[in-house]
Amino acid sequence: MLFSVLTIFPDFFHSPLREGIVRRAQQDGRIEIGIHDIRDYAVDRHRMTDDRPFGGGEGMVMKPEPLAACVRAAVRPDRAGRVILLSPKGERFTQARAERLAGYGQLVLICGRYEGVDERFRDRYVEEELSIGDYVLTGGELAALVVIDAVCRLLPGVLGCGDSAANDSFSRGLLKHAQYTRPRVFEGMEAPEVLLSGDHAAIDRYRLVESVRLTLERRPELLALARFSPAEEKILRREGLYGQIEALTRRGSIDAD
Repeated sequence: MLFSVLTIFPDFFHSPLREGIVRRAQQDGRIEIGIHDIRDYAVDRHRMTDDRPFGGGEGMVMKPEPLAACVRAAVRPDRAGRVILLSPKGERFTQARAERLAGYGQLVLICGRYEGVDERFRDRYVEEELSIGDYVLTGGELAALVVIDAVCRLLPGVLGCGDSAANDSFSRGLLKHAQYTRPRVFEGMEAPEVLLSGDHAAIDRYRLVESVRLTLERRPELLALARFSPAEEKILRREGLYGQIEALTRRGSIDAD
């Protein structure tokens, strides 16, 4: 996959993209990341990419001409791609959206700034507008890094363990169960005995129950996305958890649709 990032601060990305899984994915040739400086496409000698808003008001607005020229230069017609504006007005970025975006050959990520972009540019060039949360950042650069990281790890061969992404929190509408490692006893607290039993069926049951309990406690709305097999339903009913999920749905706390 090719990630093409459009920004007025290209140096912002130098260190984060040279670390961890993203760095290794680039080295292995599984992803490419191109950073495009929007200022290179400005139409005046001062390389201006923003101007005062028509009608007055606070702040500055990103000009349409350099943005459009930068998108045209970045888009690769030989790849099935998506042009995305990172903006607080966008739809919420979720694990499901990350999984969908992982199916494209190119993602063009436009880092918004100031009071936003000229609406004519958005109407003509932007195919999707995404927000990483209900708060305002100084720009879309951090959001672009979030999208790259979340999508990258879903691509084939990027993670060392093939099941890691499938078992993540949010992948099936559940938060992931608690994890434990050596030592067996830490400051007087023991790891759960079942995890050391070698009984893989018992471990799977324990982890399912703990995931559901954690989700009920912290993010019950996520259970609208959860789907359980008949065997899992039987386990959860025995633990008294399935009734809680059904009760939440009946009360309207969860949108079952």
